[in-house]
Amino acid sequence: MVSMSNRLALFVLCAPLFTVQAAQTSAPAQTAQPALTATTAATGLVRTPEQLATTITLADLSFKVDPARQWLDGDASLHLRVDKPVARLVVDLDRNYTVEAVTVDGISVHWTNPEGRMTVELAKPLAAGGQAVLRIRYAGHPHVAKRAPWDGGIVWATTPSGEPWVGTAVEGEGCDLLWPCIDHPMAEPQAVVERVTVPAPLVAVGNGVAEGMQENDGWRTYTWRAKQLDTYAVTLNIGPYELLQADYKSRFGNTIPLRFWYLKGNKAKAEGLFAEFTPMLDFFEETIGPYPFADEKMGVVETPYLGMEHQTINAYGNGYRKAETGYDWLLQHEFAHEWFGNQLTNVDWDDFWLHEGFGTYMQPLYLQWLRGDMEYMAALMKMRTVLMLRYPIVTGHPMTEKDVSDESRGPGNDVYYKGALMLHTLRGLIGDAAFFRATRELVYGTDTPRPGNFHPRYASTDDFIKIVNRVTGKDYGWFFDVYLRSVQLPDLQATRTGNVLTLRWKTEGDKPFPMPVQVRVGDHVVDVAMTGGQGEVAIAANESYTLDPHSRVLRDLPYMADYQRDMAERARAAAK
Repeated sequence: MVSMSNRLALFVLCAPLFTVQAAQTSAPAQTAQPALTATTAATGLVRTPEQLATTITLADLSFKVDPARQWLDGDASLHLRVDKPVARLVVDLDRNYTVEAVTVDGISVHWTNPEGRMTVELAKPLAAGGQAVLRIRYAGHPHVAKRAPWDGGIVWATTPSGEPWVGTAVEGEGCDLLWPCIDHPMAEPQAVVERVTVPAPLVAVGNGVAEGMQENDGWRTYTWRAKQLDTYAVTLNIGPYELLQADYKSRFGNTIPLRFWYLKGNKAKAEGLFAEFTPMLDFFEETIGPYPFADEKMGVVETPYLGMEHQTINAYGNGYRKAETGYDWLLQHEFAHEWFGNQLTNVDWDDFWLHEGFGTYMQPLYLQWLRGDMEYMAALMKMRTVLMLRYPIVTGHPMTEKDVSDESRGPGNDVYYKGALMLHTLRGLIGDAAFFRATRELVYGTDTPRPGNFHPRYASTDDFIKIVNRVTGKDYGWFFDVYLRSVQLPDLQATRTGNVLTLRWKTEGDKPFPMPVQVRVGDHVVDVAMTGGQGEVAIAANESYTLDPHSRVLRDLPYMADYQRDMAERARAAAK
């Protein structure tokens, strides 16, 4: 999953400035929309007791989308199971929709939805283990995203040929902008059926596996079925699409359908991008493990906004731009989230770095896999220049997505870049074998994943720390405490006295940090254990030295802060 409000720095870092599809599309005139309530504008709020007790075993969702009116008719049948007795049901849905009917097992019930958290009274309480079907019919103008994917909602656009082009992206605000759900990372429905009705001859592309299309009176209904979707991954993609398709023979013995829905007129460029699917799959399957949704598809759809990791149908709006990396970084980044975000989902947005730190680290890793160390290190250096270091990445208490991604109150881009650079440091500390084994166990729950022997899973920061400690046989709590739960980076202080170079780690709050380091002394490199956070190196009077000559450790660099201040001042001056 990818943070909305902080993707700009990611894009500027990895590729040229973007006009993306804005120059190619025009949007129909948009009707004024009422403001979202605070409840609907947030995703990841603490769940009610009823929501905690409820599992959505099947979300059977019907959407009728009328681009000419910018209108959505929704019909959601939620098959629910409760593991504790409940007297009411609670789901999240934008109150700006007009709710036409609410039934439980076919019987009309009383409901209220003052702030976007709908309470449905039951005629008779459900006992533990009880099941019910909650059906909600609703309609209205869905919330419009003004700058998708930085803000959530629907995008009404037109293609260069003047045909409707519609997409949704709701990570920052949540699934309740589109359908009645439990708007929390741990509330994934076990199965989802999407029936999307659109004006013919438009195409509606969805998550999972296509189950057919029916045409009636100038409308087409496309049916899609998927398993255990992230709550915000349910998506609408509507346009005059054409399809590229192939099959990928996996190293694990299975066959993965490759599908790319692109706008007609873009075939030549689309074929170039489609050719990148196979090497990316090769990289991830060799480096991390089996593609998690091989029985559905590796799917990509061209969208009127930049991108989003919608499970098995990732949004792509990068305009087929070439980059110095030699691959489409946006395609690769969103694809990384099939492992880090969709297969592995954080238990709370406070653990968002598990999605974005790992997802971002996959770009330099891919460069290293493709072409070697120089491009790997160059990509990491770019990341180092944009660290903000204002808030810790992990707080230890529940957070909403906006709490984390809004840089005025949360870590913002540091979730991406500090997270990725920390993983580079961890890899150097514990070695490749332990690092990639811990990563596989985090993602799959096993070090030997094979198609069919794993399922989508949830994990927290503490879960990953426990895995690292078990795999290595050592306690690395100090490492994560300094990098994730502190703001400032550790400072490696060096003092030269006579023929001795004394080293000391200085950390925020004087936290323990026995991080070993290397020092180049003259023409040789010395390993320094730094027991207790301190160490010494013998050095002759005429010898020079370099701290951490192979850039293995993320640490405080005063010159980097000077550079960032200078760039900020120049930007302010240029804006006057």
